[in-house]
Amino acid sequence: MPDTGQGDDDPMAAAVREYQQFARWEARGRSPAYESLAEAVACDPGLVEFIASLPPAKQQPQLVFGAARYLLGRPPDIVEFRALIGRSSADLTRVIMARRTQTNEPARCAVLLPALAQLPQPLALIEVGASAGLTLLFDRYSYDYAGHFLAGADPGAPTLRCEPRGPVPLPSRLPRIAWRAGLDLNPLDVTNDDDVRWLSCLVWPGESDRAQRLAAAIAAARRDPPALFRGDLRTDLPGLVSQAPPGAHVVIYHSSVLYQVPARQREQFAAAVRALNASWLSSEAPGVLPGTSRASSDELSDELSDELECVLTRDGEAIGFADSHGTWVRWPA
Repeated sequence: MPDTGQGDDDPMAAAVREYQQFARWEARGRSPAYESLAEAVACDPGLVEFIASLPPAKQQPQLVFGAARYLLGRPPDIVEFRALIGRSSADLTRVIMARRTQTNEPARCAVLLPALAQLPQPLALIEVGASAGLTLLFDRYSYDYAGHFLAGADPGAPTLRCEPRGPVPLPSRLPRIAWRAGLDLNPLDVTNDDDVRWLSCLVWPGESDRAQRLAAAIAAARRDPPALFRGDLRTDLPGLVSQAPPGAHVVIYHSSVLYQVPARQREQFAAAVRALNASWLSSEAPGVLPGTSRASSDELSDELSDELECVLTRDGEAIGFADSHGTWVRWPA
């Protein structure tokens, strides 16, 4: 779903639209339970009033539903969700305000890997919005691109299966990574059971493969946790870049993160990244980065579909497309 970064004068109408769009663009075809729940929420004035009472950044369906699951111990249906707000709206609000949407889908590594492998090596990786750091572990995972197999360094780590579409430059080997670090406003700790529980609550019901992949990736990360730093992407990135070892090519990247950042702050972030001596990769929804809207070029407009997809960019320029959860990657013909 494209993100414009613009608000709405009517908070109730904005909440209805957000939940309708989530049902149509994101949950449909992936999570029937969340599609049904989001549609039902959008039609319930009492629930919409609760959603609209939250700060705009806290109204996301993924966050609200994840918080409800955290309290209930299972994904809610509309009856359970309505009852939870009726009896425990303060508890639900507390979890929503304390947490962030920090989906840490390891399969996103598979859509970034073709671009990553083309860069000079060895690499020093810096992930913005790293969550628990599971998408810092490119070289530990194995990959299966419809039969094109790459073996990772950790035999116990999951195999990430991704369908290549078009002339995707599939690498012949995994990149050499000399150093890696993550930056996040609220980094999650893979050795902390409560943080791991929150990550599991962000997996959508009906996607059992994602739950299994997450568990395997967490187990791999626990064997050698990546370095994560608490900080703001607009101000703390240069200091982290300065810590990269000499001789390593710095790569700053992020996937499905910047939609949570106001549009003006995205522009500040983009300017800050361009001022650094580093390569920049991203996978974000159309329109999140300047020049990546559906109408930004004829080629992009022709390639984009109604699927939940992201635009892949290198140094701010669109190079391909990918599924938001890493199931396929596409290069323009």
